[in-house]
Amino acid sequence: MSPRIHRRTLLKGLLGGAAVSIALPPLECFVNANGTAYAGGGSAFPKRFGVFYWGNGVLPVRWDPADEGPNYTLSPQLMPLADLKADMTVVSQTRVFTTNSSPHGSGPSGLFSGDALVNDSFSRPSIDQVIAQEIGGSTRFRSLELGVQRSDNSWSLAGPHQVNPPETSPSALFNRLFGDGFRMPGDMSAPDPRMRLRRSVLDAVLGQATTLRGRLGSNDQARLDQHLEGIRTLEQQIANLELNPPNLAACHRPTMPAADYPDVEGRPQMSQISHVMSDLVAMALACDLTRVFFNMYSQPVNNTLFPGATSGHHQLTHDEPGDQPGVDAIVRYIMADLAYFLTALRSVPEGDGNLLRHSIVLCTTDCSYGRSHSIDDYPMILAGSGGGTLRTGTHIAARGENSSKVMLTVLQAMGLHATEYGVGAGHATDALSALAP
Repeated sequence: MSPRIHRRTLLKGLLGGAAVSIALPPLECFVNANGTAYAGGGSAFPKRFGVFYWGNGVLPVRWDPADEGPNYTLSPQLMPLADLKADMTVVSQTRVFTTNSSPHGSGPSGLFSGDALVNDSFSRPSIDQVIAQEIGGSTRFRSLELGVQRSDNSWSLAGPHQVNPPETSPSALFNRLFGDGFRMPGDMSAPDPRMRLRRSVLDAVLGQATTLRGRLGSNDQARLDQHLEGIRTLEQQIANLELNPPNLAACHRPTMPAADYPDVEGRPQMSQISHVMSDLVAMALACDLTRVFFNMYSQPVNNTLFPGATSGHHQLTHDEPGDQPGVDAIVRYIMADLAYFLTALRSVPEGDGNLLRHSIVLCTTDCSYGRSHSIDDYPMILAGSGGGTLRTGTHIAARGENSSKVMLTVLQAMGLHATEYGVGAGHATDALSALAP
């Protein structure tokens, strides 16, 4: 009998006299997984990932589209995004499976980290930091955290109680990005020299891979072949970057924003600040200063006085009677600012596409219905296709699926060789297949 193949088995080889290794995919012989293929794509432009978050939920009856598929009709609260319909996918009816023990914290913890809150904090890094760990090392800023509402709180965490506070001053963000230290990238951007080493790793381990393949069943042989093909695709992308680096011609130093945006009659200038921040982030991505961002537009439990509102946002979600027209107006106001942000990304040309097409932006909040703090029917929008690795222009009603499946899909679409997401009740090993292009 052949020795048992352990799930932590590595394919090993020598490269330049040094030992190298790659992990195996999930095989039937040691793990129950669906063998989802990793996303490929040959664009020379880097992929970007970001989060646009707002607090206090939505009104599900006015958020969820009534019909499904590519010909769906936008709901009332999504109407401000009408011009971006072809560039985004609405995902409704997923559930955050982790414990709902904190009214405005359980949803973000379950979604962004895949685990329940532990001592009022995430137990694991948030998804933006997981992605930044993989793709953020070759840029000036590993990740960028910003916000519109003034606060030091964020759902971007490097680990337990390790909050990445958002920059909420447009002028401070400008100085950080485009002040001292900013350099125009020019027309040609050389890839990270470590890429050449990664490109050669597969060749170094092919001998052991061939031996291992003979010990596997037909299904696992197919999974191994698929895994190796995914790595080969990555190596081809690296070679493409070396031969045809991204043209960052759209990069330029933006206009310096105002020094301050004071409240007007007790109401913060949310849209004015958001629009400036949107333009700064778009140009930071266009200049390849960063590839990962977390936009904490507004805080959970915030009582921001939005234009026309009679009370603070959070108070209205609980106290406004009837159909809550004031809450509805606030959500639509936020969606209009989201539309400006996504349009700013789409307006940056890159090759035969644009910056939004080469990005994946997860747009979501802390709960579904603000009044009840529900984390069922979790509201999500995925904008951009990650260079063609995600489906856009449709509405997917997931009917109670684990929201972690969406997060696993995002990780794979960003090129991470992830086979699972989350732990405990939040654990998922299957991607959401409806999001495949």
